[in-house]
Amino acid sequence: MNINENFLKIQSSYLFSNIAKKVREFSEANPDADIIRLGIGDATRPLPEAVTAAMHRAVDEMGTLDGFRGYPPEYGYDFLLNAISENDFKARGINIGADEIFVSDGAKSDTGNIGDIFSNANTVAVCDPVYPVYVDTNVMCGRAGEAVNGKWSNVIYMPCTAQTGFLPELPAQKADLIYLCFPNNPTGMTIDKKNLQRWVDYANENGSVILYDAAYEAYISDPEIPHSIFELEGAKTCAIEFRSFSKTAGFTGVRCAYTIIPKELTFGGVSLNALWARRQATKFNGVSYITQRGAEAIYSPEGKPQVKAVIDYYKSNASTISEGLKSLGYEVYGGTNSPYVWLKAPDGMASWDFFDLLLNKVQVVGTPGSGFGPSGEGYFRLTGFGSAENTAKALERIARL
Repeated sequence: MNINENFLKIQSSYLFSNIAKKVREFSEANPDADIIRLGIGDATRPLPEAVTAAMHRAVDEMGTLDGFRGYPPEYGYDFLLNAISENDFKARGINIGADEIFVSDGAKSDTGNIGDIFSNANTVAVCDPVYPVYVDTNVMCGRAGEAVNGKWSNVIYMPCTAQTGFLPELPAQKADLIYLCFPNNPTGMTIDKKNLQRWVDYANENGSVILYDAAYEAYISDPEIPHSIFELEGAKTCAIEFRSFSKTAGFTGVRCAYTIIPKELTFGGVSLNALWARRQATKFNGVSYITQRGAEAIYSPEGKPQVKAVIDYYKSNASTISEGLKSLGYEVYGGTNSPYVWLKAPDGMASWDFFDLLLNKVQVVGTPGSGFGPSGEGYFRLTGFGSAENTAKALERIARL
């Protein structure tokens, strides 16, 4: 019996597991410490009332003979698929059909699993810094190649630095699979329609597929910033989009998301929509009826303003962090149209050194930029997902440094 040795190539623990370990050790040594966690992007506000009411009704249904439901449809119930199609796309003038939407248990799962339908011979391009799941899942399946000087041999790294406005530049070599995330995790930066159109044109010209993570699109308020890549001409023949209810409606503990694969997206006469449908039918048993009824309620007349209130709360926190750090003299990015704030560690400090300083001196937890890739070294991420009180308190503590 042989194991998949590709798993041995990656770090033994996930970035956020390392953070949790450090925080746990500090807490054990300092049991009275009041630690403020602004590192992991986990929602902290309660679920909207419309969502919990819908889920309660669904639970009651499941407790009756006529209302009980067993295995859900692999791709999602029609009531949720239609709600997504109408509200997230057709309302914006984008024609995405219900049969192009696949409901799942999370965008993290989908961005990690999407590689199942692609050959390992494909070359992968990622932004640097990058959400670790994009790289690690390609390492696990053997597509990333070998580690050489901190990078993977079959991965094209696209540096996103202050010099590039934290936007990636088109790769000089052909990339088969291109991971893009906007608003970006971790930098909090966004891309306008003109710059995103360049990527769509590149993908169509080179026979590439853009894997577009739009998990934070609900935080966009600037009309020049697209909410969906399918707002761009030609995107349906080159892009797959991932969406999540986690950061929009607090579903981090409930688990519900969806992926859009247009029917027009084909390679060699093979429909990627059909391939993903086959993959999901084989490896996934669908999202529970109760969860999907809760997700449907997000789009209800009661749910929409409640969800907006939650998003506005987190956006206000991000703005507080961004403006507060700027007033303290920090070099800061993001925090607008995004729940994330990206800052340069002071005095040329390394990312993990700044993490240790904040934890040990003022008991504030963030995320070291180096954990997101080589270009993240010397930077640090803070999130707006804490409480308003803790956000203000964290800034007061950082000011003491």
